[in-house]
Amino acid sequence: DEESNELVVPAMSAIVFVEPMPSSKNYKPCDPKLKFKPPVRDRPIIGDGLGLLSTDPATVPFRGHFEYRWKVYTDLRKTIQETAGSLTQFACGYQQLGFTKDEETGRITYREWLPPAQSMSLVGDFNNWNEGATPMSRDAFGTWEVTLPPEAIPHRSKVKFCALTPDGSKVYRVPAWIRWSCPDLGKFGSTYDGIYWDPASSTDDLCFKGFTAPRPEMPQSLRIYEAHVGMSSIEPKCNSYLEFAKDVLPRIKESGYNCIQLMAIMEHSYYGSFGYHVTSPFAVSSRSGTPDEFKALVDEAHRMGLLVLIDLVHSHVSNNADDGLNGMDFGQAESDSYFMTGDRGYHRLWDSRLYCYKNYEVLRYLLSNLRWWLEEYNCDGFRFDGVTSMLYHHHGLYMSFTGNYEEYFSMQTDVDAVVYLMLASELVKSLRPNAIMIAEDVSGMPGLCVPVAEGGIGFDYRLAMSLPDLWISLLKEAKDEHWGMNHIISRMCNRRRGVEKTIAYAECHDQSIVGDKTIAFWLMDAEMYTGMGDDGTQGTVAIERGMSLHMIIRAITMGLGGEGYLNFMGNEFGHPEWVDFPREGNSWSSAHCRRRFDLADSGLLRYRFLLKWDVALHALEESTGFASDEHLLVSSQHEEDKVIVFERGELIFVINLHPCNDYMDYKVGVREHGRYKVCLDSDAYDFRGRGRTVHDWVYFSAPEGVPGGPGNFNDRMASITLKVVPARSCTVYEKLLEGHAQQTGMDTPVAQAIRHAVDAHEASAEERREMADRVQGA
Repeated sequence: DEESNELVVPAMSAIVFVEPMPSSKNYKPCDPKLKFKPPVRDRPIIGDGLGLLSTDPATVPFRGHFEYRWKVYTDLRKTIQETAGSLTQFACGYQQLGFTKDEETGRITYREWLPPAQSMSLVGDFNNWNEGATPMSRDAFGTWEVTLPPEAIPHRSKVKFCALTPDGSKVYRVPAWIRWSCPDLGKFGSTYDGIYWDPASSTDDLCFKGFTAPRPEMPQSLRIYEAHVGMSSIEPKCNSYLEFAKDVLPRIKESGYNCIQLMAIMEHSYYGSFGYHVTSPFAVSSRSGTPDEFKALVDEAHRMGLLVLIDLVHSHVSNNADDGLNGMDFGQAESDSYFMTGDRGYHRLWDSRLYCYKNYEVLRYLLSNLRWWLEEYNCDGFRFDGVTSMLYHHHGLYMSFTGNYEEYFSMQTDVDAVVYLMLASELVKSLRPNAIMIAEDVSGMPGLCVPVAEGGIGFDYRLAMSLPDLWISLLKEAKDEHWGMNHIISRMCNRRRGVEKTIAYAECHDQSIVGDKTIAFWLMDAEMYTGMGDDGTQGTVAIERGMSLHMIIRAITMGLGGEGYLNFMGNEFGHPEWVDFPREGNSWSSAHCRRRFDLADSGLLRYRFLLKWDVALHALEESTGFASDEHLLVSSQHEEDKVIVFERGELIFVINLHPCNDYMDYKVGVREHGRYKVCLDSDAYDFRGRGRTVHDWVYFSAPEGVPGGPGNFNDRMASITLKVVPARSCTVYEKLLEGHAQQTGMDTPVAQAIRHAVDAHEASAEERREMADRVQGA
């Protein structure tokens, strides 16, 4: 159908497609940029937005809130459809605003929405920064425009606009829709300039030719590696996109992760903000390279089978007026501004500006930003930062959420922001049904990860933000023998299982920042600098305790805490240093703004055992899918023994958190009758443990009668009696398949998969050690 550009398959017909091969006669390779794309259609507005009330009775008293929210949402959707044609067309703002190029004539048009400006002109290297050379005209809606001849602006040249404000001041600003922005590298503390980006007009050999790797399929369980490209180098420097793709992506892949979450990709002038004080939302961070180089990183990640999420910051924007979007604020009314006015437009704690989510042009800007990252950079989804700040007028400041539903659905709820998030969810799913949306929300708002049609906000996952607090509070405030098993289990399982999915994590970048401590640092502190040399023993008391608990904490978190798992770069092997970005207080040093992957590669240090455990844990999850399995049951949480036994999927996890007690002939309940055997053991010699667990033994279950009946053990129909449950250990047991011959001394199928992953990792680490030795020798 030429009019709709759709493939039509008529009734009662058969069609054969033949892929031309390079050896075929008259073969011509296709341009990757011209691949067929089916038209995008909005997901229809279905339901009444009240489905959540039937699945969560606690929301029933707030029916009026949900009805009002649904009406605001549907009215806004209809307005967008009437004015823009559809939600997906509305989100194509980058095709009209900012710099655009007519494909037929090559003429360049620049448009900027800025109603309060009295006059505007485009300036830059192309016109020697002459304010009067390229004046712009204004339309009735406050959009300024100018059209230039083909190639009037050279690729990679500096551009800004000059505006006359209502008070008569003249200002130079970076365009709001700029696709790349850089400071003057030759001047310390210089402001950012917009960079006109048109690689198609360049003869640069490094120009990105198009995405060639297929997007990976959605995995059963997300295992996310949170990474910061700039600080990912072993050397004290800011790493590049290409170096990250070459050196870090292979490490992530071999460790068993299936998704990377990239921080600090959106341009931000202040490096130390971890990327959260965004100045130019449509631009990739220039510190690490060009837009094309970031595309190459994404393509390489997809080639390795890794999904790519980016940290999306739509909750606030940097208050830096010289370098970014806040420069558009001339004190105008909210209807003419990106931001709310007065105190409502300022975040006191973050020292940043807040968007006006009810503004039509702001919605176009933010929704277009989502589509831009999905389509221009082929990303697979987003981790929305600061969602709590968006959901409430108080932004979560000085609030202690207790779970009372009146805290979630009241006059303090920012309905405009909630409706924006609902629109964002529907847009993303319309553009890419398998895209991932993760919300960073500390409040626990019900319905956050429920589909929009059912009355939710539409995210796929929420971060389990209370879990790092649990582990840090235990390590800071309680002796090991005082840890409460019930307390740990209640916090781990405190979520709406079966209704809303959660990404569990023991720690993220927040715990790595200078002034805080990672779990490894809380456990081992200064001995990380003196006691991590590997002499074949378990090390000092502090080191043995620290390594054991480091492994156990990760196993409990992945096994109980959610339906997915996240780890921050370097924490998987207990990175020994905090993150301290270059600043005046440290003489602008990058010594602590890097990741020492070489420590985990070294055959002389203990860090490699923590990394091997991480590899083994991911291999266990990959081969069984336990992290997303719906079956989760804690059969024992013994306070005196300090033992936790839980089932996840087909696996039995036995955790002994007692500091010194080994338990012999220890009875644990199992889900089904059968034979069981160890498939993973943190006390194994492979992880520099004491090797107390009996690996060769096959355990036959004993009947326990009717669960819950007289004399039944832990509500399970069967049990096994373990030879030993070592102190401070995590042991995982696999049920052997019926009829499958299993001899003593043989690894289980899952254990074999783990061994294969660990061996492959060890081989790669050995190659890196040999390469490092050759480089050092040279």
